[in-house]
Amino acid sequence: MTNRQRWILVLAALAAFMTALDTLVVTTALSTIRVDLGASVEQLEWTVNAYNLSFAVLLMTAAALGDRFGRRRLFAAGIGLFVVASAACALAPSVGALIAARAVQGAGAAAVTTLALALVSTAFPPTKRGAALGIFFAVNGIAVAGGPLVGGALTQGLDWEWIFWLNVPIGIALIPLVLARIPESRGPDRHLDLAGLALVSAGVLGLVWGLVRANAAGWDSAEVLGTLLGGAALIAAFVAYELHARAPMLPMRFFRSRAFSAGNAAIFLTVGSLFCAVFFMAQFLQAGLGYGPLDAGLRLLPWTATLFFVAPLAGKLVDRFGERPFLVAGPLLQAAGMGWIALVADAGTGYSQMVPPLIVAGVGVSMSFPAAQNSVVGAVPPEAIGKAAGTNSTMRELGGVLGIALGVAAFAAAGSYASPGAFTDGFVAAMGVTTGLSVLAAACGLALPNRAALHEPAPVVS
Repeated sequence: MTNRQRWILVLAALAAFMTALDTLVVTTALSTIRVDLGASVEQLEWTVNAYNLSFAVLLMTAAALGDRFGRRRLFAAGIGLFVVASAACALAPSVGALIAARAVQGAGAAAVTTLALALVSTAFPPTKRGAALGIFFAVNGIAVAGGPLVGGALTQGLDWEWIFWLNVPIGIALIPLVLARIPESRGPDRHLDLAGLALVSAGVLGLVWGLVRANAAGWDSAEVLGTLLGGAALIAAFVAYELHARAPMLPMRFFRSRAFSAGNAAIFLTVGSLFCAVFFMAQFLQAGLGYGPLDAGLRLLPWTATLFFVAPLAGKLVDRFGERPFLVAGPLLQAAGMGWIALVADAGTGYSQMVPPLIVAGVGVSMSFPAAQNSVVGAVPPEAIGKAAGTNSTMRELGGVLGIALGVAAFAAAGSYASPGAFTDGFVAAMGVTTGLSVLAAACGLALPNRAALHEPAPVVS
């Protein structure tokens, strides 16, 4: 690793760590926020959904703006926006102000996340990119593992505002280092595809809004059907427009590459499975087995900490053996672990029975992330890596929203919060959803090309 590559990897990973940690620490503070700000359950839900909506909608926009105006510049601006919004969250006098600040926070996180991946992917050649991405996702693994612990400790030891104040010194320290140590890079396009940006942003907004509201408003409600169908129509219009655009923000020829298409589909389903599991696992430890928030976070470490240990090794092996073995075996291991948990879950289950399947599932998802990302960015020309990273980030976020929506629907159909036993019934159904999504992800992994053809860029069409 050169000194320049080392700085890019460290700074991008730390910035992405900050946004990932913030997503998870909020979940353990929701009960305290509800009491302090007098929030209703619906308002509490929107403290999470406002972040997710702006984050998902703006991922591809951030990638396009980075290609046009400079990835380093927009990356630093995203960190700055995230820091300002974090301070606004901590100072929010009401739940409405908190929701608004969370939406702005999501916009900053979108720029940070997608451009961090683009910066790391462009800094390393294909032969070393998998190892670099493995380290990148390992640092994110620390956020996944430590998020519930940090959130519980800060909320109990200080106050919920400190989960947001934590971001401020980290971001302030990162911005000057980013500007000094990361060289500027851009994509090949000199024109901003405003029509494409508008279509894809509105389309993703419709899809995410419909999925977020589906279980509360009803899957067959006019609001949900209208937004889902409208979002799908706008995405179709975006595809049609991009096919003929002079400078498309996402060239449709990329999807002719099996590595690009299958990699995106696999990570969409893998993250859907993971988010569904994350959403319910901590709740099961509390509502089903009776642990407190901090105790639940500690007991998730055998699962979440595997990303830190396994992802770097998996990234190196991906460079040597190719992505397909890891994008098949990884989701299958996650499916095995979650299916195992569904079989042993009971209101009287001992925690020790859950440790082996948690480790198996954690190893599986840790193998999947660097393989999928490497497959996608390796399938396009170097100058198009920003667009590929933006597409991959969007697919991950959409997969997460879909996974939670499907899991909640399965939970509501089979169980409830009325008692530990009733919760466990719903939890088992949700674990069935996460298992099925993982199996589908492995099927997509099988569609990847062999090692020799994997990193052939998508054909250029004149």
